[in-house]
Amino acid sequence: QVQLVESGGGLVQTGVSLTLSCAASGLTFRSYAMGWFRQAPGKEREFVARAGRSGAVTNYADSVKGRFTISRDNAKNTVFLQMNSLKPEDTAVYYCAADANSCSGYGCYDRAEYDYWGQGTQVTVSS
Repeated sequence: QVQLVESGGGLVQTGVSLTLSCAASGLTFRSYAMGWFRQAPGKEREFVARAGRSGAVTNYADSVKGRFTISRDNAKNTVFLQMNSLKPEDTAVYYCAADANSCSGYGCYDRAEYDYWGQGTQVTVSS
């Protein structure tokens, strides 16, 4: 029933920008906080960014803060991740996730907090 579908990944050069999209269906989108995670080869899935239900409150991992922007369009049931100044270390599969519950502190960045996940989209940044 619930489906999250990421799109917009690809192969890009260092320093360029890329915007990912995640389309949600089967849930009341505005009732969920939304997050982006990524997983690089040989590493565990890590938190990237989170947007509260309205999108007014956002949080970012230190590694992307100032470069990435999370936003959402509740009328379109879509969350975005704008990625600027991309680096090779940003190379990973990027996943969006939906969180129905409240959270606080570092718990908001734990993958176990999130209830639904997309299948991911590959982002590769060449050096």
